[in-house]
Amino acid sequence: MKPWPYPKWIAHRGAGKLAPENTLAAFQLGAKLGYRMFECDAKLSSDGVVFLLHDEHLERTTNGTGVAGSHEWSHLSQLDAGSWHSIAYADEPLPTLESLARFCLSHGYFLNIEIKPTPGTAAMTGAIVAKEALRLWQGESIPPLLTSFKTEALVAAKQTAPLLPRGLLLDSLWDGWLEAALELECVAIVCNYKLWNEELVETVHAQKIRCLSYTVNDQDIADSLIALGTDGIITDSVDELGN
Repeated sequence: MKPWPYPKWIAHRGAGKLAPENTLAAFQLGAKLGYRMFECDAKLSSDGVVFLLHDEHLERTTNGTGVAGSHEWSHLSQLDAGSWHSIAYADEPLPTLESLARFCLSHGYFLNIEIKPTPGTAAMTGAIVAKEALRLWQGESIPPLLTSFKTEALVAAKQTAPLLPRGLLLDSLWDGWLEAALELECVAIVCNYKLWNEELVETVHAQKIRCLSYTVNDQDIADSLIALGTDGIITDSVDELGN
């Protein structure tokens, strides 16, 4: 298996739940707590700008309304993505992938970009996110890891930027998952941590694919996953678990 260039510990959405997820403030806090790799969620505005947001809709984590991907970036960029979390983060904006890339590259941090398409846009989102990642990390020795639950997004990412590493996200072991990962030439399987056992880790490692887990917030569970030989842990507990 090729050497794995990424840290074992990955801060979920920047700083877990300690700051408003997928904002620059969250990634800055995660870095202050010692993390060197972050997970984020990337989707498209209606005019094709790659920005960070987990949900399909805006209501949970911004003061906006409706489907996020139906709005142009000029509108999305003006939203408050921090007040929902706490008054300390009032007026924190939604960031673009480019702004997060600049932060990571200027400090030597690593990134796992989850491609999180608005329904019906999986292939387009995968292609544009991959194209943007390729541009932003051009010339860098360690590119971001692109992951998705949507195989259509990963197919498009592979076609657009075949040299960028890919990982298949799994919440269940659906029929044909391993064949799909091999066809996509994935370097990682990113599983709901409850799925991992000794046999599954051996199966994935036998294909020279790395084993990552989400979202692990308990030290005992983390220890058991490390003992199984898994290669990465995504966590919300950035102030408690190792980094």
